[in-house]
Amino acid sequence: MTVFKTAESPFKADNTASNMCGFTLMNNQVGAIIAEVMSAKENVSVTPLPSMIRVDARGRTDLVYAEVDEAAGEEEGWFNAAEFEESMSTHYGRMIHEDDRTIMFANPEDAAEYLDFDLKPIK
Repeated sequence: MTVFKTAESPFKADNTASNMCGFTLMNNQVGAIIAEVMSAKENVSVTPLPSMIRVDARGRTDLVYAEVDEAAGEEEGWFNAAEFEESMSTHYGRMIHEDDRTIMFANPEDAAEYLDFDLKPIK
């Protein structure tokens, strides 16, 4: 009798925490500027693709709007959360918009602590 074995799928699920967060940008002028700013950060990797730019960070990362203003050669206040949302197509992790920056957290508990939010269930 012949016994056949199925090869292990390369698409298997892995539920372990990655400690990563990030976002995908349109590969246009504004997206390229955001990617340039983010690539200068120690814990961030930027991957340019034909129609998008992927930005991945370990732990936490801050997109400081003034840094994007400066890199674009624009006046302070040109870049904000609305501009970021327009350039971003998707994200993963916990996102917090503030007046001067967008913060991404890999760990939901870290985001909750930052917001002083109690994650304990109500009974």
